[in-house]
Amino acid sequence: MNHDGLLKILKRSFGYQSFRPLQKEIIEDSLAGKDVFALLPTGGGKSLCFQLPALTRRGLTIVVSPLIALMKDQVDGLVASGIAATFLNSTLDANESRARYRGLYRGEFKLLYIAPERLMLPSFLERLPELNVEAIAIDEVHCISEWGHDFRPEYRQLADLRTALPGVPFLALTATATERVREDIVRLLALENPRRYTASFNRPNLTYRIVPKHKPGEQVVEIVRSRADETGIVYCQSRKATEQLAIKLQAAGIAAGAYHAGLEPEQRERNQDRFLRDDVRVICATIAFGMGVHKSNVRYVVHYDLPKNIEGYYQETGRAGRDGLPSECILLYSSADAIKQRTFIDEKPDPEEQRIAREQLQQMIHYAESSDCRRQTLLGYFAEPFDSIPCGGCDNCLEPRERFDGTLAAQKFLSCIYRLRQASRFSVGLNHIIEVLTGADTEKIRRWGHDKLSTYGIGKEHSRTEWQSIGRELIRLGFCSQTAERMSTLELTTDGQVWMKSRQTLTLTRPVSTVTKPVRKKLEGEIVCDEALFEYLRTVRRQIADSRNVPSYIIFPDVTLRHLAARQPANESEFGEIPGVGERKLKDFSEPFLDAISQWKASKKRT
Repeated sequence: MNHDGLLKILKRSFGYQSFRPLQKEIIEDSLAGKDVFALLPTGGGKSLCFQLPALTRRGLTIVVSPLIALMKDQVDGLVASGIAATFLNSTLDANESRARYRGLYRGEFKLLYIAPERLMLPSFLERLPELNVEAIAIDEVHCISEWGHDFRPEYRQLADLRTALPGVPFLALTATATERVREDIVRLLALENPRRYTASFNRPNLTYRIVPKHKPGEQVVEIVRSRADETGIVYCQSRKATEQLAIKLQAAGIAAGAYHAGLEPEQRERNQDRFLRDDVRVICATIAFGMGVHKSNVRYVVHYDLPKNIEGYYQETGRAGRDGLPSECILLYSSADAIKQRTFIDEKPDPEEQRIAREQLQQMIHYAESSDCRRQTLLGYFAEPFDSIPCGGCDNCLEPRERFDGTLAAQKFLSCIYRLRQASRFSVGLNHIIEVLTGADTEKIRRWGHDKLSTYGIGKEHSRTEWQSIGRELIRLGFCSQTAERMSTLELTTDGQVWMKSRQTLTLTRPVSTVTKPVRKKLEGEIVCDEALFEYLRTVRRQIADSRNVPSYIIFPDVTLRHLAARQPANESEFGEIPGVGERKLKDFSEPFLDAISQWKASKKRT
């Protein structure tokens, strides 16, 4: 099919006039029968890459999906757009399953969503040749690699489909994967000379912000209160924290729920459903919550605790602003959280696993403490260059932290490392160096004679917290290095030795704990409209969604409502030009929304 033909389907079925980056190329290669690997970050339009081709094929497209919630969510959205789609999973009773099987045999569906466990059952594999399968799309494909952030062993069986369905093209999709994971995916799925596509990891509508962690429960209440009528996710490390935080928010009059793997399945599903349907404004959750969440209007993500690694942090922050509207990602940070994480790492039985986890944690700490552009740091982790600094979308670029002449402090710190090594013939950790600099009277210092060193007590002008920040910045600058062992120690590097001899001036950054000003809200992706009309249209949308028993964003995402509130269409023709309005949604929803806009205009005239 040519480009114009694809655009017609895009507008007719999905309501959009143009493709997002790489969508057209991926779709064309898939329709040409080629295997494709596509890495499109959250909000980049992955689903369209297999949904649109399915509409042009005579047969069935199977979509492998790991989560029940994700299946139902996508199928509800497709059905609302007039697309024949279904799913098979454990939530269906026997009669409903049989009805859907009959529909599949009769060729009534274009898309079938199914979990890998059910798809690879011998009884189901036997039926596959009868279903006229023309394509296999594997979503969240990073689950196949044990180096990915959400490894699922059942994904490993999917390569057997190459034998069961010879010649059927594969489309492997994920939102995040390092180079190692990408190669793993291609190898384990036995993709044949796949076309590979990697979109930019940059999410320009997201603002990244680090906030010093101080009375975090109260901080979260303040953050949520300041975002009235907006939806958010608060990620916590422990199940207990999610429940306690949800209770604290509820006590403050905020509709909140908890989500973690320890809840009864019915309760967990009920809490998630209430969040998806906007019955609760905020969900407090462990990382068990997320991969299947396609709620497009999450306006903020808060990390109550320090994430274990940058990849997980990026994936979790990516749940904000899927619709492209301005959204915020806030991390509450304290060095105490880093110490707690190291304790958990020390409990891992495998030394190599410990080493990798420490390296990943150190990268996360550097991200949180650095004065560098946070967007550049995140993209650099995925080997994507970013030079548009200031980025306009992180605290360090919007309100750069205070700088100071750190020459003397750096000389003292590095000299202390050198003297300790020279005197004892072994290296020590960051805390011990700080204790020597601040003149602490500890048993270790006395036993090793470190109170006799020339650097003992020469750093009393700085607090321990300030020295920790100085030390970690010198590590980031490469003047000293920190080992990834259980008892991590510091070593003076060649660059550090050269700088000490050069006596050059060195500028350092004040600790993040001194920065308390809020970041100005970033306007990237904003659609200016009548805010009161937008809120009124949200009410109309909610009524329609409730009548259909689906989440509100299945009817229209916020971005479509904002376009409606900005353009205020007066008839069906104008309504059909709004982004996100395809033929089916024009037919089903134009009348109530046009009536609402008309009534709104009339009330404005009267006042």
